[in-house]
Amino acid sequence: MPVLPVTDRQEFLSRPRAQLAKGPIAILFVEDGVAVTETVAHHVARGFRHILIMSELQISLPPDLAARVTQLRHDSRRPDAHVDGVNAVIAAVPAGTWLYYCFNAEFLFHPFGESRSVGEMLAFHTEERRGAMLTYVIDLYAGDLGRFPDAVDLDNPMFDRTGYYALGRKGPDGHPRDRQLDFHGGLRWRYEELLPPDRRRIDRIALFRAEAGLRITADHRFNLEEYNTYSCPWHHNLTATIASFRVAKALATNPGSRDQVGDMVWRNSHPFGWNSQQLMDLGLMEPGQWF
Repeated sequence: MPVLPVTDRQEFLSRPRAQLAKGPIAILFVEDGVAVTETVAHHVARGFRHILIMSELQISLPPDLAARVTQLRHDSRRPDAHVDGVNAVIAAVPAGTWLYYCFNAEFLFHPFGESRSVGEMLAFHTEERRGAMLTYVIDLYAGDLGRFPDAVDLDNPMFDRTGYYALGRKGPDGHPRDRQLDFHGGLRWRYEELLPPDRRRIDRIALFRAEAGLRITADHRFNLEEYNTYSCPWHHNLTATIASFRVAKALATNPGSRDQVGDMVWRNSHPFGWNSQQLMDLGLMEPGQWF
């Protein structure tokens, strides 16, 4: 497989590019070599027009996938690396462009994703006057850490089918923010003592439209409060899910946690089916008014 050429991020984003002219565009932060090809292939299949890989690592992809990808030099392994990367792309693309961001070994699922593209979904979401979409990050993990010491099993992953909850989100004045909640569950809830408090939420505004002055923050929220809402005031809107091995991988491999994790499987573990219907059936994403 050919090695992707690495382009200077600032130079690439400073000029008009055909790859940036129209969305939806995916931004993929590659932190290590786990499941990179599978992550790219999944998001190409979802219908993203182009994928920007942010990483300094050497990455090889099959030619058919490489043609849909541009790799930009970016230190994706430092803390909060998504902030500079996402904000740089926001400033570079035309206003109104739909963007999405995730990390390697994360996989986007949206309602009816087996028959409808992400572009079709976002076109409907735009018609509902929404500029962003809430996604729930659902932890995937291997059922046998003896066979998969990094907790990544792409063939037979497990996830928590219950144990999710939401708490009201308060503003600086101590009052609840309108249509905003903090969502919790999965490995971040079961192993919360091993995670800092600002890394325990599972909500992420991963799909959003670029807008002048828009900025993402370290906690996966935006400086425009309407972007952080889960729905409009008059009815439920679409939501999506990111199935992610990221937390499991970190818990199983980091020296500070790997000896305390043990077996990630518990009574509410369930095989993950790699389809959108399972997630809708369990209430882990919302089709809204899109039928």
